[in-house]
Parts: sequence; C-alpha cells; structure tokens
Amino acid sequence: MNTNIAIFRGKEIRKTIHDNGWWFSIADVVEALTDSSDPKQYIKKMRQRDPELNSYWGTICTPLELKAPDGKVRETNCANTEGIFRIIQSIPSPKAEPCKRWLAKVGYERVQEIEDPERATQRTRAIYKAKGYSDAWIEKRMRGIAIREELTDEWKKRDVTQERDYAILTSEIAEAAFGVTPGEHKALKGLKWENLRDHMTDLELIFSMNYLTEPESRKRLKE
Repeated sequence: MNTNIAIFRGKEIRKTIHDNGWWFSIADVVEALTDSSDPKQYIKKMRQRDPELNSYWGTICTPLELKAPDGKVRETNCANTEGIFRIIQSIPSPKAEPCKRWLAKVGYERVQEIEDPERATQRTRAIYKAKGYSDAWIEKRMRGIAIREELTDEWKKRDVTQERDYAILTSEIAEAAFGVTPGEHKALKGLKWENLRDHMTDLELIFSMNYLTEPESRKRLKE
C-alpha cells in the first residue's frame, strides 16, 4: 500500500495511490475547508443539501485503506482529484472559495483553448518551463507530442479504438526504440504512475521521435 500525506491549507490530507492515481481522504479535505469537529456528520449534511452529488456519491467515493490518527489502518472514504473538486463545490465555506474561483478560472481557460488550440500548446510549454525543464528539452517534448498525435489520428482512421490496442502499439514503439516495454522502462527509472515521457532524457526523446518519423517504422505502425 503506497500512502502519503499532502498538505492543503496547512492541514494534513491523507492520500494513497489507487487505479494509477492519487486518491484523497474526503473527511480530511472537508475538515481542512470547514474546521468541522465532526467531518463525517458534515459530509452527511452536505450530501443532503446537494441531491445531485448524493446521487452519484458511490461513483466518486471509494473506501480505501488509510492510516488513522491512532496509527491503525482503516477503510476511509476517498475520492480522486476530480471527485474532490466536485465535493469542494458543495462546501459553503469561505475557505473553499479560493479553490472554487481557481476552478472557474481553469474552466474559462479550457474554453479559450477550445476556441484557440494554440493556447493549449502555450500552456503546456509554460507548465514544463515552471517545472524546470530546459528550452531544448521542451522543444523535443512538444515535437514528440505532435508526432504522437499525428500517429494516433492515423490509428483512429483505421478503427483502432480499444485502449488495449493502443497499449500494444505503444509497447511496440517502446521496444523498437529502447529494447524494453513502457512498464520495464518505468521500472528502470523508478516510476510508478507518472508520465514516462515527462521523465525521458533529451536522448531518449530523440530516439523515440526518430523511430516514429523513420519511414519504414511509420509504415509498419500504420499497417
């Protein structure tokens, strides 16, 4: 069990990896945003106030094992990032307002990107830059994204729609370029659910792009 602690508004939020992503204790988030002495009771009332949220609570809420304050491991209701954001929208607390405003801002930015796709490219570059990647690395990464999108569009035209099929094709690319599967490549880098390409070196990105752009390779992958 891979568990950890996140800090949100100065409060500890228990989290664990599930389905290749982080899931967070709902009670911890509610307590951090409301200062409620009884988060479970608050959540119960919140669900009563928001029938829509309550109607699909079982979809966004999953019991997962987390360590309790007394040191014992117990099943705790958790939600992934998307679920937590939806829950926050139902919290009528001043402490939740900054997060709600941020969600509104992000939503507006995504609408802008739909109208002008170039904004999405600029945002991606800015995010990589903020994470400390070099300009040279970012150029290679962005070029790799464009090549990958072109190839997946070609696969879609050929009725490749199942996730399993994409995984097989992706594995073939990785084995041809590096001699290992994506899973093996992640293991070599000590990664678990992180994006492999975001942890590639400049040379790895070059090798990957070269394989995707080499005529014989592209022909084989399209077929």
